Amino acid sequence: MKIAFSAERLPTSGSLVLTVSEGPEWGDVAKGLNKKSDGHLTHLAKTNQFKGKRGEVLTLLSPTGLSYDRLVLVGIGEEKDLTEQKLVEAGGTALGSLPVNKLEDVSGAVDIAGGPIDAATAAALFAQGFVLRSYRFDKYFTKTPKDKLPTLRKMTVAVDDAKKAQRAFGRFDAVSKGVFLARNLVTEPANVIYPETLAAECVKLTELGVKVEVLGVKELTKLGMGSLLGVGQGSEKSSRVVVMHYKGNASAKDKRPVAFVGKGVTFDTGGISIKPAGGMEDMKYDMAGSAAVIGTICALAARKAKVNAVGVVGLVENMPSGNAQRPGDVVTSMSGQTIEVINTDAEGRLVLCDLLTYTQEKLKPRAMVNLATLTGAIVMALGNEHAGLFSNNDDLSQQLLTAGLAVEEKLWRFPMTEAYDKQLNSDIADMKNASNERVPGSIFGAQFLARFVDKKVPWAHLDIAGMAWTRRDLPACPKGATAYGVRLLEKLVADNYEGK
Repeated sequence: MKIAFSAERLPTSGSLVLTVSEGPEWGDVAKGLNKKSDGHLTHLAKTNQFKGKRGEVLTLLSPTGLSYDRLVLVGIGEEKDLTEQKLVEAGGTALGSLPVNKLEDVSGAVDIAGGPIDAATAAALFAQGFVLRSYRFDKYFTKTPKDKLPTLRKMTVAVDDAKKAQRAFGRFDAVSKGVFLARNLVTEPANVIYPETLAAECVKLTELGVKVEVLGVKELTKLGMGSLLGVGQGSEKSSRVVVMHYKGNASAKDKRPVAFVGKGVTFDTGGISIKPAGGMEDMKYDMAGSAAVIGTICALAARKAKVNAVGVVGLVENMPSGNAQRPGDVVTSMSGQTIEVINTDAEGRLVLCDLLTYTQEKLKPRAMVNLATLTGAIVMALGNEHAGLFSNNDDLSQQLLTAGLAVEEKLWRFPMTEAYDKQLNSDIADMKNASNERVPGSIFGAQFLARFVDKKVPWAHLDIAGMAWTRRDLPACPKGATAYGVRLLEKLVADNYEGK
């Protein structure tokens, strides 16, 4: 999707998408069009009970008194309550209301008088939403009728300061590239994306100036990552750990990187503790945490963010076989702590614990955030509205909560206490990875990870199991992989670590 910004007068023909604020009066652009139509627009708005509320859409074909083939009004709510995310959603909603298989180009405008966001930035955010909603994954369709294929290729946004809007859009466009990369990786089937090929996708980030290290079984064995390697030992696809170094701030006072760590189980059968067959095909996206990390590093590098960041992903396939890990096995983690494997389907934490140890010992981060589709219990608790947040640091937690609200990738913080930690104790090892008792599963998983974290390192664990995939269209994301975490982490960096 090509996006352009123009300071020329708004086109008077073709297709136009226009934001409309909620309130007693419309903005100048909408009022001008309404005057040209001799009040026809406000009459139709009243007839259709369109008030400009957030998410409302009114589509008018060949409106009286105007030369447009199609005029789409998109509500953004009251201007005083306008946020960046509302503008992104408006752009996505606008795209979702268009017949993308019947148009080649469209014009757009953000009709606001003032408020908390300047016009150029507002135009860029609106365009980002348009781009994010345009995502499609159709590479495996071979018989799509030609008239069903998308033809929409360009949107031109009218804004007085077009150059400023274009500069602002540069950052948002880079973030969209990271989002699209993550969505692609999550959507690909497991016979295409597995540890070796996912590692190869990470290597492509070298084109953006990212240094990429790929560690194979030999290196991981030498490091003592017995916990991670145990998960993948039943698969014919050998495990990998990939480390992506992005050094964008050579003059930083604090040279330590902010670290992002991702669970990358490219397919999760549950192992010997095998999952039910129904819905198992969805387990191709058990690597969504790693995809979010890869997408974040891509976004930061693409926009040349002034930050030192590192992404660490553990890539394994959890399969049952004669060589698979068994319930009751004891493994030794890189930290030296031993783990009794009660359930081979509680494998993500076994991958992450070695990654957390590696990240702290080898990379010395200033802060560390891990993402994982870790537990089904988090979906039962929060549904598909929030990801779970667990942390040893109040400041980092607040930074994440604020960033999540800003980009509509919301988080909810859960407690972590000694009482919960005691539930991890094993009779024959330092700890167990799961329990046959009735325990709060998401907290149990987080407490497990906390045993591998130095208390001096600000750390947060994000359980994104309910957020990695959507079964309905969202304003800025079509049905499918969401890339949850990319925009959240990029916002976290931009607001708290960049240039520092």
